[in-house]
Amino acid sequence: MAPPLSRRHLLQAAALAAVAPAISYTTSGKAVAATAATPAAWSVQPFSLDEVALKAGVFADKRQLMLDHARGYDVNRLVQVFRANAGLSTGGAVAPGGWEGLDGEANGNLRGHYTGHFLTMLSQAYASTGEQVFADKIATIVGALTEARAALRTDPKMLAVTGRWGGALESVRGSYQYVDLPAAVLGGASAITLSVWVRPTHDANWQRVFDFGNNTTRYLYLTTRNASGVPRFAITTSGAGGEQGLNGTAALPLNQWSHLAVTISGSTGTLYVNGTAVATNTAMTLNPAALGTLTNNWLGRSNYAGDPVYAGGFDEFNVWSRALTQAEITSLQSNEAKLSTAGLGNLASYYFQATSGGTFSDASGRGLTATLRRTWGGPSHPGFLAAYPETQFIALESMTASDYTKVWAPYYTAHKILRGLLDAYTATGDARALDLASGMGDWMYSRLSVLPEATLQRMWGLFSSGEFGGIVEAIVDLHSATGKAEHLALAKLFDLDSLIDACAANTDTLNGLHANQHIPIFTGLLRLYDATGETRYLTAAKNFWGMVVPNRMYGIGGTSTGEFWKASGLIAGTISDTNAETCCAYNLLKLSRTLFFHEQTPKYMDYYERALYNQVLGSKQDKADAEKPLVTYFIGLTPGHVRDYTPKQGTTCCEGTGMESATKYQDSVYFKAADGSALYVNLYSPSQLTWAEKGVTVTQATDYPREQGSTLTFGGGSAAFALKLRVPSWATAGFQVTVNGGAVSGTPVAGSYFTVSRTWKAGDVVRVTVPFRLRVEKALDDPSLQALLYGPINLVARNSATSYLQFGLYANAALSGDLLPTLTPVSGKPLHYTLNGTEFAPFMEGTEAATHAYFRRVEPKVVFGNLDSGVANPAKSDGTTLLDEIWAGAPFASKSVLVSKVTSTVNAWVSAGLLTQANGQVVINTAGQATYVS
Repeated sequence: MAPPLSRRHLLQAAALAAVAPAISYTTSGKAVAATAATPAAWSVQPFSLDEVALKAGVFADKRQLMLDHARGYDVNRLVQVFRANAGLSTGGAVAPGGWEGLDGEANGNLRGHYTGHFLTMLSQAYASTGEQVFADKIATIVGALTEARAALRTDPKMLAVTGRWGGALESVRGSYQYVDLPAAVLGGASAITLSVWVRPTHDANWQRVFDFGNNTTRYLYLTTRNASGVPRFAITTSGAGGEQGLNGTAALPLNQWSHLAVTISGSTGTLYVNGTAVATNTAMTLNPAALGTLTNNWLGRSNYAGDPVYAGGFDEFNVWSRALTQAEITSLQSNEAKLSTAGLGNLASYYFQATSGGTFSDASGRGLTATLRRTWGGPSHPGFLAAYPETQFIALESMTASDYTKVWAPYYTAHKILRGLLDAYTATGDARALDLASGMGDWMYSRLSVLPEATLQRMWGLFSSGEFGGIVEAIVDLHSATGKAEHLALAKLFDLDSLIDACAANTDTLNGLHANQHIPIFTGLLRLYDATGETRYLTAAKNFWGMVVPNRMYGIGGTSTGEFWKASGLIAGTISDTNAETCCAYNLLKLSRTLFFHEQTPKYMDYYERALYNQVLGSKQDKADAEKPLVTYFIGLTPGHVRDYTPKQGTTCCEGTGMESATKYQDSVYFKAADGSALYVNLYSPSQLTWAEKGVTVTQATDYPREQGSTLTFGGGSAAFALKLRVPSWATAGFQVTVNGGAVSGTPVAGSYFTVSRTWKAGDVVRVTVPFRLRVEKALDDPSLQALLYGPINLVARNSATSYLQFGLYANAALSGDLLPTLTPVSGKPLHYTLNGTEFAPFMEGTEAATHAYFRRVEPKVVFGNLDSGVANPAKSDGTTLLDEIWAGAPFASKSVLVSKVTSTVNAWVSAGLLTQANGQVVINTAGQATYVS
């Protein structure tokens, strides 16, 4: 085992490992990107999406729904949160909602992640179809992100909008911008008037129009909405309990200009709304003079850190050292202050239309220039790019316990953005995307490289807050594109040593861990292995995979319950409404695929087929929708569960990965040996491969899985290589291969690859026949709880009952051991069957039917060929029944062989006292009298 690289030496190693970018092209010859070479450690390599075209079939149908969604969606909605964070105009775009926006779960602490997913989806769609609409949308997003980062690199600038009297200042919700006024703005006046035009754009309570104070003890403020939703003015020198206030009587309208004014003179304070006095307090003992000189003098920001920043417009803010009369207040309603009877404020007067920068001159003559600022200051590095302030990243560094309402996986969100930018660069060659991605890498390195090792380990060990998704994989890919040593060093800074070391030692510590927080870590470790040669990364990833598959895997290929793992082997004991988070399947597919690049172990592609053809296909609803991608978050495996395709208001992590999955279904149909000596056919899927290096095409025609086989036709020139055809581990009913109509010698073995080597030429036809059998998979912790699979397909019962259904399957089992004859096919509906009045259908169908993914296996009577012996089916103490033991001997070459097995088994059970001699003879006689399907 090679010794691990220390971080001290990693920069030097990274510099030596850096590779120069290389231009890659589509099959049409169009330059699309600058990407690094395939890792040398990969003995098998993938084809790019544009080299494998999907043909008509279930995958193309599902993809079409997602492509239509992508074509029609206004991507300005996605970048709304980035533009807002940078203080730029959002152009009236409305953020998608859910996790994308300020009103969703945890106040949108993940906002920006969905934009990254969407970029990846668009990039894959463009690579697959070449449609310009996808490239155009990518360019719009990349352009907006470029503008947003540029704005974040400088001090905030005024966003001008149409105001009450011309131009006005807009404070975009999510920009965290406010106006900072000089300390002398109130002038120590004992009598005062404050006047302002506001146009609030959000109805959050406690948004301050202004707040002048030192802290939460000594201040005066005006808010557009108090806890009752009406304007409020208050002044205090003893905190909230000592406030002397004035409350309005009605809520201010949103998106309309309203005038607010407050006057204090002697013991009387008055609040005016649109020229009308709505509140008067004649017992006031406080005024600005009592407060003295104040530290924080803000428009739009509160001295209470938890209050929202004001969202909306400001026009004309004036302060007078006297109480204006009612007539003067009235005059302000129809005139600019300078033209009103009140005149300009003598303490302060700001015309926000007078600047396009970040400062506002004072027209009062006192020279009190105001400055536009952000509550969080500004980025620590010019490469920073996010849809929220850097504060989440900063706070994470000192957190000791998770609180997602304050910090919700900021590096996870950074990963999605980074991955989307890299994919956009690969798909379109837009240098801006790589520049943005490289800047993000530079910024993350500047933050993380200065932190102590103990801090990093604590951060990455925090549930949710420290989740970083697949960022390591993305950073290694970034390094491949930039060659910057710092980027490879950055990837190492995400090492979670406790997890890596445990998995490298094959010690299972997954119980209680958040599943999707940890699965993508291992894909990243594989890429780190590629870049550094540290074998513990590869070992850890392989061992980790074995801890999940099959020990924590459901029949559909998914894993996790309520997002977490339980103990190894616990399946029946974890069935719930929140099983199989869709992101987990997405990331396990990616991990399995990447492991196969290193070791061509068939189990990885067996898993890939299972999860792809079941959970991933079934997670996408078979329905068009312009607003939502319609992808599940959880897939409940409880009896009668109905899938929810619009979870959590949409825009979740799983809908993001679901969009990605639906635009890359073809990514693992074919692989090639790194030296070009072999072509792997991993999946039987209607598609066409263009293998440019060999000058050949391979067209796969099939309706798999409705068809039990596939036909591959070669085109182009001639080329010598080994064709490696995957023999699924479930393919125990025979696997046959012909070339140009002639049988190929050799014995295919289930769970392997069958190799046909020759010089292939145009017109060659390979026919693969893969007979399906109906079989069950037993829950590891409860053998009586079973899932039904037919070939690669999980068949689920459609029934609204909320308790486990009970079925027996031996009644008409075939001599081959196939259980299918016990079921009745549904005419005109491939892969649909009925049993005892209940329909079984493929899980991959994205319906809203109530389903049962698991059922209770009950075989009360000994029945052969639908002939009931009348004898109860006895069982051993471990639950194994007589029929189980008999049928474990399948396949049977003939009826006589079966009867012989029945006889020997019955005799053993009679000898063990588990069956009477008389009943045993009845069982043997029934087996001999029955008629069997072969």
